[in-house]
Amino acid sequence: MEMLSKLEELVLISVLKLGKDAYGTSIYNHIIGLTGWEVTVSNVYFPLERLMRKGFLLAVQGKPTPQRGGMAKRYYRITKSGLAVLRKNRALNLAAWRGVAELIKRDEV
Repeated sequence: MEMLSKLEELVLISVLKLGKDAYGTSIYNHIIGLTGWEVTVSNVYFPLERLMRKGFLLAVQGKPTPQRGGMAKRYYRITKSGLAVLRKNRALNLAAWRGVAELIKRDEV
């Protein structure tokens, strides 16, 4: 089974949640909003590229806009493989956490 890093998982979830508005900066802002982590934009672009190489994301070039000096945004879409690996990671996380709450309660002082 393909294992995702926490950041890769958050990138895929962000792309899924943002839908047609999933581009680098919006994904970055979504992750910052969820986690409060102090990450740089490049900390998000590296996993985006890795996830594309693995076939979990596709990139679609948007139309050039005057606000960006005629440059186009690069939008990201999750693939079927990306959804599948995200589901597997979620199932793994749920299985790993099963029973932990009871252990924490038992060991509380």
